[in-house]
Amino acid sequence: MQRSRCLLLISLLAATGCGDDATCGTMGAPSAGLTASSAEVTLEFGNLTSLAGNDCSDPAVFPDVVSISLEGGQTNGGQGLFTLCIPRPDLLTSGPRTLGVFNSMADIRIIDLTGDADGCTFALDSTSPPTGSGSGEGVCDNGNDPAGFAISLDGTISLRRTCGVTVDTVDVVLAGRVAVTLR
Repeated sequence: MQRSRCLLLISLLAATGCGDDATCGTMGAPSAGLTASSAEVTLEFGNLTSLAGNDCSDPAVFPDVVSISLEGGQTNGGQGLFTLCIPRPDLLTSGPRTLGVFNSMADIRIIDLTGDADGCTFALDSTSPPTGSGSGEGVCDNGNDPAGFAISLDGTISLRRTCGVTVDTVDVVLAGRVAVTLR
């Protein structure tokens, strides 16, 4: 009986990939290279870090699944910020997950995206919902493994552009694969 329990525990741990160096971690993803770009502007983000803060938890899941927040900065010379909240990090590796904004039911929620380029500032236009998806690789322990993980995004978002007194909206493609390290 005891042996059966041990074998069951070992098989469960192997299935989740937790603690297995071959399946946990950033999987060679670069630290920067997540872009929000159009023909008019390119904002690049990276150096993403993860924190299990339960900032956008899903009340329908088990209490042992804690939502994570990811935060990074603009890496192509600007003073931007990129913040995501993922209610179910345990599902990141199970195929494409939907993109949305904070108050949506999306799997990957864009909380904030700001940046600057060419004398203009850019900010997420949360009135225009993002489209697209994202996924994770090397996600172990609900995104809290010290090895980190990789996240890939592929979608479209709208940014409010301010250039002096001129304010308009620019649609950009949000795309790339970057490493996420534990804070």
